[in-house]
Amino acid sequence: MSALRKVLVVDDDAVVGKSFNRVLSSKGYIVTTAQNAHEALKQIREQEFDVVFTDIKMPGMDGVELAEHVKSSRPWTPVVIITGFGTTENESRAKAAGVSDFMRKPLSPEMIEASAAKAMSAPVLSVVPVPEVSFSAAQPVEVLEKQHGFKSLALALAAPFIGLAYAVLLPLIGIAMLAWIGGKALVQTQAAKRAPTYLKNVALFFAAPFIGLVYAMSLPLVGISILAWSAGKAMMANPKGRKLLTALATAGKLVAAPFIGLAYAVIMPLVGIAMLLGIGAKALVSTRTAE
Repeated sequence: MSALRKVLVVDDDAVVGKSFNRVLSSKGYIVTTAQNAHEALKQIREQEFDVVFTDIKMPGMDGVELAEHVKSSRPWTPVVIITGFGTTENESRAKAAGVSDFMRKPLSPEMIEASAAKAMSAPVLSVVPVPEVSFSAAQPVEVLEKQHGFKSLALALAAPFIGLAYAVLLPLIGIAMLAWIGGKALVQTQAAKRAPTYLKNVALFFAAPFIGLVYAMSLPLVGISILAWSAGKAMMANPKGRKLLTALATAGKLVAAPFIGLAYAVIMPLVGIAMLLGIGAKALVSTRTAE
């Protein structure tokens, strides 16, 4: 033989290992022995073997389990099962693990030499990995349908809240972007002294619709207030009229309270934005003047 072949013999009977060594060492093989599967796995992790012979019945891990470990980590390594207790179940397990051959005790030199030569000449079978099935693909159709139904229901329930969030946030984002663009252009321009006028015009542009709304809401109230004031002045001359006027004033306050609250809700954000823009413009002008 042109190169030495390495053989691992696993058997709790030391006589078997000595028999393999006596027969194969003179034929150009290097024979290593192990008395149990754990010792054999340690030997396999440390070095490569051209063929593994293992007894099927050993204390602890048996030969079939050892063959499974060997074929899972080194599928190219031939494994031959040695057994004196051959059963159909063990042979089926061994074939499923991918063993190359079976040897039945008692062993003869001719059997050992022929089995080694056969294992060395056997073609190496490529191992095709089995594709993993994802959890979702393995689920029944009914389960998937229920999951999609729950997902659709959750989206339907969340849709109004998502729409409300967009309605509230998008105007604020738009105002912030406009303010940022305006500020960036203002910083880059040489006409920094025009900043107050520019900001004033921008503020008036955004405030115009709200000012019109305030006028549309307040003018009728102003007219009614003038009429009420004139009527009240006339009624103040009469004692009975004073009582009636007090009652009407109380009722008027109750009616006007929601509108006053609405006016505050509309106007106060605009006042806050205008104040922030004014402070920013003032700071910007001060910075430009200092430069």
